[in-house]
Amino acid sequence: IGDVPVLRVTRRGTEAVHFVQAALEPGAEVLLLLDWERRFDHMQQHSGQHLITAIAEQVFGFKTTSWELGRQRSVIELDTPSMTAEQIEALERSVNEKIRERVPVMVRELAADDPEIETVRSRGLPDDHAGPVRVVDIEGIDSNMCCGTHVSNLSDLQVIKLLGTEKGKKNKTNLVFLAGNRVLKSIEQSHSTEKALTSLLKNGPGEHVEAVKRLQSSVKMLQKNNLNLLRDIAVLIARDFKSKPVQSQLFVLHRKEGDSEFMNIIANEIGTEETLLFLTVGDEKEAGLFLLAGPVEAVENLGPRVAELLGGKGAGKRGRFQGKTTKMSRRGEVQALLQEFISHRSPEA
Repeated sequence: IGDVPVLRVTRRGTEAVHFVQAALEPGAEVLLLLDWERRFDHMQQHSGQHLITAIAEQVFGFKTTSWELGRQRSVIELDTPSMTAEQIEALERSVNEKIRERVPVMVRELAADDPEIETVRSRGLPDDHAGPVRVVDIEGIDSNMCCGTHVSNLSDLQVIKLLGTEKGKKNKTNLVFLAGNRVLKSIEQSHSTEKALTSLLKNGPGEHVEAVKRLQSSVKMLQKNNLNLLRDIAVLIARDFKSKPVQSQLFVLHRKEGDSEFMNIIANEIGTEETLLFLTVGDEKEAGLFLLAGPVEAVENLGPRVAELLGGKGAGKRGRFQGKTTKMSRRGEVQALLQEFISHRSPEA
């Protein structure tokens, strides 16, 4: 409206209430600008929904109980527990046949007491409705009460693609669809993805799935090998510490590639009756995991303070306190805290 964007529009009785970003001058003459690309997209999806709804009910007896016009895809809720692949294929074929037949779509208004209203498909009028009743007709296919915007001919839909179904509410099925330009955009997006995968996988589109399966299998094998190596490294680190003539009361270690199991293996191998262990894994300056292990009383006292210093959360029992950290860069502060604790600990502690 003029230079002021309209954020949304809603109906209150007979009035269309516009929510705007800034105040407007009452009585001023303004130029109204319509976002035609958005409007035409909504027209295509809405008329597409009417067509799908009508054919689904005529052919299979599946009534539409609700629908949603999404930003990228739309969903029709059908009153059926399921749809077979054959039914979806037949429905898609039928609606696209009607598009090719260039069936007209017309809008008319009926008086609220017109007996013809009883023959029109409807979920009922709003309680605050006033004035004539708006009916949208798809010639020879459907007649439906509707206040939305629609194309004037099914040929304007271009094409409808049914993407399949999703489980809906109890005994309902959600049918997902695209209409018109959304189909073209989806194809373009899929084609771009296909080109990128062809470049990365070094093979044709028909071989992408098998190539990805091989990569997944290789990754699983590498992850398994890596885990075994980490376990071996953890054992060797612990044995190296225990082999020293004089063992320190504090053991500190950070390893970027480790995990919780890696830390627990070290703690198990070293033993925590006398030694206080502070172990961390993950990015050296960002997020990761930590483990504080040692004498039960010391860990119970220090664990929450360590978690707080590291900007994380944790829990513990029986001489182990572990959790997640968001400030791995503060490991030095934790080490200083632990050193201070040990230096003040009595010989009997």
